[in-house]
Amino acid sequence: MPHHGSHRPPAPAPGGHVFPRATSTVLPDPSRFFAPPLLAAPLPTNSFFQNFTLKNGDQPEYLHPYSIRSPGGGALDVCYPTRNHSPSFVIQTFVADLTVSAAAGTAQRHRISAFDDLSVTLDVSPSLRAHLVRGCPYVTVATTAGPVDVSVASVHAFIEVAACDGAGTKWRLRMNSDQTFLLYASAPIRLAQASVTQLSAPGFAGAIRVAYLPDASMEPVLDRYSGCFPTAGDAALNRPFCVDYAWRKEGPGELLMLAHPLHLRLLSDECAVRVLDDFRYRSIDGDLVGVVGDSWALRADPVSPTWHSTRGVAEDGVGEVVAALRADVAGLASTPITTTSSYFYGKAIARAARLALIAEEVGCPDAIPAVQSFLKSTVTPWLDGSFQGNGFFYDAKWGGLVTLQGLKDSGADFGFGIFNDHHYHLGYFLYAIAVLAKIDPCWGRKYMPQAYSMVADFMTLSRNKAGGSFTRLRMFDLWKLHSWAGGLTEFADGRNQESTSEAVNAYYSAALVGLSYGDAHLVSVGATLTALEALAAQTWWHVRSGEGIYEEDFSGANRVVGVLWANKRDSGLWFAPPEWKECRLGIQLLPLLPISEALFPDLAFVKDLVTWTLPALARDGVGEGWKGFVYALEGVYDREGALAKTRALAGHDDGNSLTNLLWWLHSRGSVVGDGDGRCCWYRQYCH
Repeated sequence: MPHHGSHRPPAPAPGGHVFPRATSTVLPDPSRFFAPPLLAAPLPTNSFFQNFTLKNGDQPEYLHPYSIRSPGGGALDVCYPTRNHSPSFVIQTFVADLTVSAAAGTAQRHRISAFDDLSVTLDVSPSLRAHLVRGCPYVTVATTAGPVDVSVASVHAFIEVAACDGAGTKWRLRMNSDQTFLLYASAPIRLAQASVTQLSAPGFAGAIRVAYLPDASMEPVLDRYSGCFPTAGDAALNRPFCVDYAWRKEGPGELLMLAHPLHLRLLSDECAVRVLDDFRYRSIDGDLVGVVGDSWALRADPVSPTWHSTRGVAEDGVGEVVAALRADVAGLASTPITTTSSYFYGKAIARAARLALIAEEVGCPDAIPAVQSFLKSTVTPWLDGSFQGNGFFYDAKWGGLVTLQGLKDSGADFGFGIFNDHHYHLGYFLYAIAVLAKIDPCWGRKYMPQAYSMVADFMTLSRNKAGGSFTRLRMFDLWKLHSWAGGLTEFADGRNQESTSEAVNAYYSAALVGLSYGDAHLVSVGATLTALEALAAQTWWHVRSGEGIYEEDFSGANRVVGVLWANKRDSGLWFAPPEWKECRLGIQLLPLLPISEALFPDLAFVKDLVTWTLPALARDGVGEGWKGFVYALEGVYDREGALAKTRALAGHDDGNSLTNLLWWLHSRGSVVGDGDGRCCWYRQYCH
């Protein structure tokens, strides 16, 4: 029997993996698009440029404010997307407004020669390199080998091609689509019209920058900052609840970038940047506003990851919670988990773990041993490799965890084997592990390496380097400030995420793992990502009519987005049509946890969302489990009404329980407000 000393063992090396190695038969080959020096390190499986690495690499990606495509043949397509919208969707459409290429063309595909949090460097041909930096109002293409004959083409007809200065370093390109692009060059360039849709520039060496001109008043600003271009960008999480951006740049002058609405909300006074309020580009994520400065500091309000409710269960509710708890705990022994799906299994063990914490909170310690024993028998087999029918393995091709079922079937476990939904599945497992390690520290010490390996799979902070096991922040996008859920699947609309609440659960659960193991750094990083994910959900998934991010026909008809894509907002879900509003509300709330307060802090919005959802419950066949989540939010402002409805439920979501719903409703109490109807969940920090 292994001996467990009383001291805490050192944490496993960050990024280490302890699960057995296996080779997937369904993962694509990364060597087709990544330059050879990058292949020795783990590679991103869910990044903003993932389409450039999949199949033919020719689907566009949205880099704000442009959609960019590398169609092959040494060309780069630049699109300033137009938007179509209706009450059920908002979508950006791709058109090749401008195409920059080497006139000679090439048979080889593009190569990714470098990437980081804020940029990707694309060698579109042996002689042309594109520095694609997110939020840059210019797209920069530089020659890499002597003078190159360059072609600038469009799907539209050019109706004006004019040199704007005597030097030939600025040109105005006007098309019959009513669009104007400005072209800046680091050296004189001679553009000649080869045809109505194509311009040629012989023997050019240097950097070409193209920028769409949304409004004539913006031209002097584009002129002023056209000399300085970013080539790379770093986002650092070195301080709690802060993200620091720093760009590498070339050329003279100051750096002009664009900020989305959440950036603008979080931009800290401590960074010396100038915001240009009148310099705006349209975007599906809201207006992008000019910011001058090559380093930004973004600061969010702190979130405190707690095991229990922030207000406590009301005394008059304790008896009801305890009665439900005893029944639910007794049910653990009689209803074993039968699924082998990593997602549904994770939900089942996290559901059980909630019962132990609620037992602690309502003073019912005698219920905990049965939960502890259930968790030990259900969680351990996934960690020691003895689980029959599935389990976690490590695949070195991209560098990450996969499941046994996902090794041969890309659709198994909702695509976990091709890196879909890792934060969702692992978040549930980590929640159960955190709770079990808290109530059984001896077990926790034994399985600490596996726990940390699961955290590292989607929360590694170190840069992608040779010898590492996992890519940096697999799911979290440090520019958008939320996660994406899709993995190595090519989508014309780019990355996507449905359930923000399950993303919040992942980072919150990782913070709880940190609490269990006394790891202050993990608590801090988990809490920081939790705070950012919740803010992004409130910014882009929670829809407030009249707010202006989305068109009024869409924002008038919806209170939550179903699936949010890089280029699209959908009212439907992966598993349900738009009219199943209770599913849309539920998938943005589950699992119900203490942290759910931080995700829905706005009382007026909660009321609006529930009012919008309730009529859908009159449909035939609405699942009892989904009703429970609607009543949970209703209980934020009408506890008695929600309690009556909850007591009448005939069933619950497989990750939820009557105990958990009653715990939530009885711990709502009076909202401690700060005058504007928002619950001051951070009140311990407000003084």
